[in-house]
Order: sequence, then structure tokens, then C-alpha cells
Amino acid sequence: MNWDLENQYYAEGYSVVCGTDEAGRGPLAGPVVAAAVILPRDTEIEGLNDSKKLTEKKREALYDIIIEKAISYAICESSVEEIDELNILNASQLAMRRCVEKLDPKADVVLVDGNIARDFEIKAVPVIKGDALSPSIAAASILAKVTRDRMCAALHDEYPEYNFAKHKGYPTKEHREAVIKYGPSPVHRKTFLKFLNK
Repeated sequence: MNWDLENQYYAEGYSVVCGTDEAGRGPLAGPVVAAAVILPRDTEIEGLNDSKKLTEKKREALYDIIIEKAISYAICESSVEEIDELNILNASQLAMRRCVEKLDPKADVVLVDGNIARDFEIKAVPVIKGDALSPSIAAASILAKVTRDRMCAALHDEYPEYNFAKHKGYPTKEHREAVIKYGPSPVHRKTFLKFLNK
């Protein structure tokens, strides 16, 4: 992974480039968590990659390094209620916008993982597979994923019958069977539970 993408925008005259990504669009339960990160230009962080390609142990180690090296970062979420009300795509975009607005210094361009960048207050560039192309997006993906996994561990303590610590809310066979057996918890996304009506 190199700095070509960020440097392209610095070369165009932008002064602060940030990356943003989210974790948790697919799960049946829990919030969607986003992060935005501004890294010092050309920072080398060994092992930085798309969070999905890293082990949990590696993500945890990188989390601390990213927070230490970042010029600024923010981690935000959209709640289960917001997901049900707005739909998951809009809730994900909202969480990412919240993060970008919290950064200090403010960024003047944001690289957004995926193919949609909606309603940002600054120039927003969607980057498909951005977490494998941009160090800023990769760093954001790790902060979001680690934060969400920690939230799922806390939800596990509150609702142990669903085993959130294991599947992180994703729709595994075990998770779906637990929802059928125990009914949805307050942290389940009602709009994601269509299988209950079959």
C-alpha cells in the first residue's frame, strides 16, 4: 500500500486529506461504527491493510499505533434505531460524516471507502476497495472494526444467549437460531430480521 492516492490530492492543492470507513453493515445487531483518520503524509505503518485481511491480534496492535501516529482521528456510530429508520447505507454514511466533522484540524478532502460518498460538507471521493489502496482509509477501517468488535464483546456480557463475542452480530446459523429461540434483543436491527417472518 502506498501514498499515491493521498498524494494525488495533495498535488492538486488540498492541504489535509482524511480517510473514512465503517464496520458493521452486515450484522443483524449492534450499531454501525465509522472512523475517520488524518495521518501524517507518507507515514509508514508496517502491516497496515484492509481490516478484514488482518487477524484480530494484528488489528488490536495496529489500533494503538494508528491512534499514536494520527494527526487526528474520530470514531462515531449510528445506532440500531438510526439503522432501522434510515436504512443501513444512509446510517453508514451518517456515521462517517459525523467522524469527518469531528476531526481537528479539519480535512478539506475525504476519501470514502466504497462507491458512495453522500452529503459530506467537504469534497468527498468514493474509493472502491479503498481500504486496500489508501493508508488513511485502511487506518480508519481498523479503528472502526476494533471498536465495533469491542462493543460486541460488551453486548455479549449483556446478552450472553446470542453469543455476540463469537460472531460479532453477523448472521451466522448459530446467531439466527438464537434469535428464533429467544426472540430479538433491544440491540437487534428489526429491519434485518426478515427471516423471523418466514
